[in-house]
Amino acid sequence: MSVFDHTYDIVVIGTGGAGFATALGAADEGLSVLLIDGSDKWGGSTAMSGGGMWMPDNPLMRRAAVRDSRDEALTYLEATVGDASTRARKEAFVDGVADFVTTAEKHGMTFVRATDYPDYYPELPGGKIGRAIEVEPQNARAIGDWRTTLNAPAVLPVKTDDIWLLGRAWSTPGGFVRGARFVFRALGGVVRGRQLAGIGAGLAVSFLQAVVLKNKVPLWLGAPLEEILVEDGRVTGVRVTRDGRSVTVGAGRGVMLAGGGFDHNTAWRQEHHGIDGSPSGNPANLGRPIQLGQAAGGAVALMDDAWWGASVAGAPGHDPAFIVGERSLPYTIMVDARGDRFANESESYVDLGHHMLDHDKDGAYWLVADARHARRYLRTFAMDPKNNKAMRAAGILIKEPTLDALAAGMNVDLARLRATVDRFNGFARAGVDGDFGRGNSAYDRYYGDPTVHPNPCLGPLEKGPFTAFRVVIGDLGTKGGLVTDPDGRVLREDGSVIDGLYSAGNNSASVMGRTYPGPGSTIGPAVVFGMRAARHMARNRP
Repeated sequence: MSVFDHTYDIVVIGTGGAGFATALGAADEGLSVLLIDGSDKWGGSTAMSGGGMWMPDNPLMRRAAVRDSRDEALTYLEATVGDASTRARKEAFVDGVADFVTTAEKHGMTFVRATDYPDYYPELPGGKIGRAIEVEPQNARAIGDWRTTLNAPAVLPVKTDDIWLLGRAWSTPGGFVRGARFVFRALGGVVRGRQLAGIGAGLAVSFLQAVVLKNKVPLWLGAPLEEILVEDGRVTGVRVTRDGRSVTVGAGRGVMLAGGGFDHNTAWRQEHHGIDGSPSGNPANLGRPIQLGQAAGGAVALMDDAWWGASVAGAPGHDPAFIVGERSLPYTIMVDARGDRFANESESYVDLGHHMLDHDKDGAYWLVADARHARRYLRTFAMDPKNNKAMRAAGILIKEPTLDALAAGMNVDLARLRATVDRFNGFARAGVDGDFGRGNSAYDRYYGDPTVHPNPCLGPLEKGPFTAFRVVIGDLGTKGGLVTDPDGRVLREDGSVIDGLYSAGNNSASVMGRTYPGPGSTIGPAVVFGMRAARHMARNRP
């Protein structure tokens, strides 16, 4: 029997949604648990995200008498995910939703529905609108000094269902009303001496309050994982570096690997994806927990995939900016290095990312817009004048009075770009995108402009000055990782269980396979499988 420097029932590596949910489940079961993060920040990619959790047939829907069911959710998952994930894991996800929500509420977390946000393929069998949930904006001041180590680029009182309307806050009545609500919410927080944190930062703050502050779960920062300890075929703990020395921590019930994916590991990105990557997730996601899980015998899957999307390239010293709603709004198109459209600009970001990879993995892409796109809509990637100047200097942002001059700046053939724009303008006037069906889906129209007719996603590019932003293949994290069963247990290549080892979130191969069924399809499964793993560890004493 090994002797450890510290011993807990459960040791959790990672402090994103999966890690916190595991710790919350452990605390709810009365088990001792330790949270460890290898970086000096906590919250992982969750704290940097939109904070939504895709939760079909969730308790909030039931309380609001919004129709959904287990059968409809599974029908939809079969239609979208297919055989890229097992039926048993899909069922485990759907069946674990209520337990996570009610347990989190029991420990003080408060949720609201994103009532207007559609599934990403709402027209498919079982598709719905309003399955995502999020936390109410939280007072970040309530967590004291922990606020200084939160892994969030900004703390704002914004909610998921604000974002689609804030994008057109000064161009549509609905956007103006939502913008006013946002301003009053922000001012109200200031008047009451609060620093309100919404979306991903708010979710992370809420988790910290429930897990660390309320349940007194210890959290170590700056303690990178060095080794997974195995004895007689069972994982018994971990070795980490803390304060410059090697420390062993025993885990009587199990170790949860929830340390994210490998999105910032360029060597792995080249090996598995064939590109360096332009990630928008946690810079600490280097794949070390996956690597050590493999060394312990774990199988991996989906290593060639990611939560893809399109990002505006970052100027030197700046990160790329993941774009969602901006590309769905009218008066803009995306083109390749030849000046041709290649996909539905408004489609799910993972689909657009896959189309970019399949179309031209190494080529240049551009988001082209006329003056109305800049004048009418909030472009989150172009709000900082200093950054805009840096992008222009780097050739990432081109702004010209005419399409001819714009084409020259983009280094694309003028005749080809003009033919593309002319063809698209005809579709915009007719209201039907005859090439890619932009605006046909309720998901496309969610981010559109209802004051633009006949199609809220289509507007002709006619008025200068015209702008073009260099677009790269971005991602919100990688999808590949350790293969797990319905309770989050890590499996070997032969399907057998590695006793005592669990994985969830982007540390594991996604239950969503190669697609993205709805808003929050990263964090939703992460927290559900984290909770399921904690329940399993509580039931199964070694």
